[in-house]
Amino acid sequence: MTLISALEDLQETTLKAVAGCLRALEYISGLRHKDSGYGHWGLSQVHGDSSAKRALALAHRSTLSKVLAMPFRQLVEDAEKSGELAGLEPAAYTEQLAANATDLLPPEPGAGSARHLNSVLHALSSLLKNPKRDATPPTG
Repeated sequence: MTLISALEDLQETTLKAVAGCLRALEYISGLRHKDSGYGHWGLSQVHGDSSAKRALALAHRSTLSKVLAMPFRQLVEDAEKSGELAGLEPAAYTEQLAANATDLLPPEPGAGSARHLNSVLHALSSLLKNPKRDATPPTG
């Protein structure tokens, strides 16, 4: 039996089963409770509560960073897939995320993270509403 860390376990089992970066961000942020911090019963049972909380906090920051660094073309594809899985149109899905953007942030996010996430989600929502988003940009 190979021993793995709580973070590796989280990434290789739980998060691998979540389709899309936006869904992963939504999922991890949903495991954070304002008063008690992060909670994941299975991860806590296997690795202990403090290791599980530490792994969830690291994964939350890492997933937010991935979303903020992802090119918009990939974010559009991610939002389309994530919206479909959530049973929403992609634009409605991103609008819902934007409306709850502060809940998607980890505790003590880096400087500018909240504004950056808001900007990304609003721009993404606008792109998804635009029926000509696949059009080739003008040259010249």
